[in-house]
Amino acid sequence: MPSRFPAPWFVIPQSECYIVADATGYPLAYVHFSDRVIIGTGPDRLTKDQARRIATNLAKVPGLLRLHRGVVVALESVKTGLD
Repeated sequence: MPSRFPAPWFVIPQSECYIVADATGYPLAYVHFSDRVIIGTGPDRLTKDQARRIATNLAKVPGLLRLHRGVVVALESVKTGLD
């Protein structure tokens, strides 16, 4: 079954965010950051490094899903062989 958002996913750095896009370049997520200190804002703003790490980990999702499916398939085949 073809994926709606084909792998590999990759990160596109921008001036105030990172964009996670699929293999066709379709943007899947925008992870915004601000290293500027803005008076009156809470601590919930991401730094550039935090946003980069989140975007990088989001881009790994297709590989993790493939790995997960492979483990499930392997376990099902072992279970079937034991019956």
